Amino acid sequence: MTAVLTLCLSNLRKKKFHNGMIGLLILLSTLLLATSITVMMNSNNLFTDMHKKTNGSHEMLEMLKGLHDPDQVYQWWNKQDGVSTSKLLPFRKVGGMKKEGEPSSTELSSLTLYMMDTPERPFVVDELLFAQGKESAVPAKGEIWLPTSIAYLYDLAVGDRLEFSTGNKKFTLQVSAVVVDIPFGAPFPTDARIWMNHEDYAQTVQGIEGKEQYMLGLRYEGYSSSSSYWDKFEQEMGTPFLETKISLEQMSSFYLIINKIIGFIMIFMGIVMILVALFTIGFTISDDILSNYKTIGVIKALGLTSKKIASVYLMQYIFISIIGIVPGLAISRLLSDLIIKNTLSSLKGIPVPGGLAESLITLIVGIFVIVMVILCVAYYANKARSIQPMQAIRFGMSETDNSKLLKRFGAKQNSLLAFGRAPLSIVLGLRNVMKNRKASILMLLLATVMSAVLVLGFVLLYSIGNIKKTAADWGYDSSDISLVVVNSSSFPKGEVDQLMRSDTRIKNIGWLGYVNAVVSDGGATDLDVDTVDRKSMNFSVTVLDGSYDEVGYTTIKGRNPKNKNEISIGIRVAKQLNKDVGDTIEIYIEGHKQSLIVSGIYQSISNQSESARIIADTLQVSDPDYGDYAAAFINVNDPLDADTIVSEIGEKYKDSATVATMQTLLDATFKQAFASIILPMSFMGLLFTAVTMVIIYSISRTNIRKESKTYGIYKSVGLTSSRIRWSVTRGIVAVSAIGAVLGMVLGVYFLPVILRSIFLDYGIADLPLIINWGAIISMACFTMAAAGLGTWASSRVVARTSPRILVIE
Repeated sequence: MTAVLTLCLSNLRKKKFHNGMIGLLILLSTLLLATSITVMMNSNNLFTDMHKKTNGSHEMLEMLKGLHDPDQVYQWWNKQDGVSTSKLLPFRKVGGMKKEGEPSSTELSSLTLYMMDTPERPFVVDELLFAQGKESAVPAKGEIWLPTSIAYLYDLAVGDRLEFSTGNKKFTLQVSAVVVDIPFGAPFPTDARIWMNHEDYAQTVQGIEGKEQYMLGLRYEGYSSSSSYWDKFEQEMGTPFLETKISLEQMSSFYLIINKIIGFIMIFMGIVMILVALFTIGFTISDDILSNYKTIGVIKALGLTSKKIASVYLMQYIFISIIGIVPGLAISRLLSDLIIKNTLSSLKGIPVPGGLAESLITLIVGIFVIVMVILCVAYYANKARSIQPMQAIRFGMSETDNSKLLKRFGAKQNSLLAFGRAPLSIVLGLRNVMKNRKASILMLLLATVMSAVLVLGFVLLYSIGNIKKTAADWGYDSSDISLVVVNSSSFPKGEVDQLMRSDTRIKNIGWLGYVNAVVSDGGATDLDVDTVDRKSMNFSVTVLDGSYDEVGYTTIKGRNPKNKNEISIGIRVAKQLNKDVGDTIEIYIEGHKQSLIVSGIYQSISNQSESARIIADTLQVSDPDYGDYAAAFINVNDPLDADTIVSEIGEKYKDSATVATMQTLLDATFKQAFASIILPMSFMGLLFTAVTMVIIYSISRTNIRKESKTYGIYKSVGLTSSRIRWSVTRGIVAVSAIGAVLGMVLGVYFLPVILRSIFLDYGIADLPLIINWGAIISMACFTMAAAGLGTWASSRVVARTSPRILVIE
């Protein structure tokens, strides 16, 4: 045992730098794996914990159109055993707000705000958690509670005064608290609930023309039983629920999307990193055995068994693994907290759950890494078993390898890489690559992974940053200008429409409205063989007075509706209803049953593809007077006129509508996604760049030291140090170039395909990425530059050492 320990310590001392690199690889792989799993688990746990703490609703009913009596719906659900209900929450909608004393912000003014008549707490269902400000039963007069989803995103805090408009009048309220509002608190908010004092509500917004609207939260003792309650509701009420119903999956989805993406990438990187670490360990052990073949033969001749020689390597790498794993697990805790706080900003101020479960996960990750290292070391160290002492002492290698080497020397003069048959610098560089094949494979793998990481990160960030180019593929329109109606009662729709159509700068205009639709079991036709066990499905329907194609909406199959008997549906609606292009769908729209033909299927991230599209003529069959349009999409002949038109319309109709270019609105929606993903992607890109450079430096230095005698001879016959170094560097750069090309293919085509599995849950079947080949090739060149710098730095020993010493070594 003393001999084994002595040899182990000797190996640790002799190769401090190389052992340090392996320890760093193990640390980083542990860090990435533990962080990714912790991020995904804690994100889900944080939402689940908050949902449970607030007694959160499983379904949120929004009664907007008056198709049901709100009190009757509330009373029915309040009497059901196994269901808890919130209080019936009256509200009115207003469009946007601004900070008092500051210019109007497009982001804030484009929000849809639900001005809530706050009942006295506790709410029973969907209780509010106070992140800032003093907790109270209701907001005081002149004060409001603001949700974290918009407070943190737009830098609003307790004490700020916010200005609202009902179209014909403005009013200002002060923020007294910032609250976590789970159903409306997800990232990328387009709407939010503003909690008002009852007197302020009655004096300011209750007088808005139109009917008061209501919300009702439902929480089941067992969420899986919801379908049976809705069947009972339909039987007793004589109709399915015809208004808007938001499910728990819809409420939770955007809390988790960014962390799912980051977690996926980090898990992939962590697995790749541990594979690189294992390959490096295997390469190091194999190289060490070959370099010390004669020494090991002598040691075995003196009586040390193969098992004990293998235990030297096991002891060495178990020690290195422990040194790498422990800090990796510790740092992963800090890094995962940082990522979660960055991506779940709406829950900032709420402690991240941890404890036994998280500690157990990190422990399992640590055990997994060390077991993989032990198995790898045991496999490669077992090669020492085949060393025969007599052959090792005589040849310095096995007799078989010696024979192969002699044959190779005899064949060199006919090789294409022989001196005189190719340029000298190419021969030197490629001989270094071919002679050290395992090292070259490792460097090829590193270059491939680094290139794939950089390319994927760039493609994601570039696609989000230039979302306007692919807005239609994400389910948005791609028009130039968006007009949102703030107060329909005071908005002169006819006047605006006439003004737009008479303006020669404007190419076309389309008016957009929203209604609710229901497909129930009772609405199935005889042909719907798969609808026996299907529950009712509620989803939003877009109504367009104009052409979907002109305003930029697209489909992934079929086409947009053009006739009044046609409908285009989202991919999740198509999947749940088992419908395809050409099928007929029986659907309740605004309480009226219609039979429509599916003309197309589309994808949309904004509503997770749980929606449909019809033209205004379809709705006017049952409602000839329909004119409740919420927005208008405008295209201009010259994009340079867009800002001028926005300014003109915005100034003229500022009390009843907000106007902005589509680029501005998309930037406001996606800036949070960009800000959340840029930090972890940049971290991983820099991490892999540094690791690649350091490992290539270490491997190249080992190879150069092994070939020191050869390079000494080259210098003795007149080759300069610079020429030798350039030759070696060119060979490694050539290897990294192959890896960079493979990495480009992985980053552009393979990894996004895997990433699509995450986006499919959000209604995106075809991930719309923008491929900028010029920048992608630059990423590949960066990989080659990193490999070249690492190799050039490692070859300094050739320049610093005299030919005589190199030959002696």
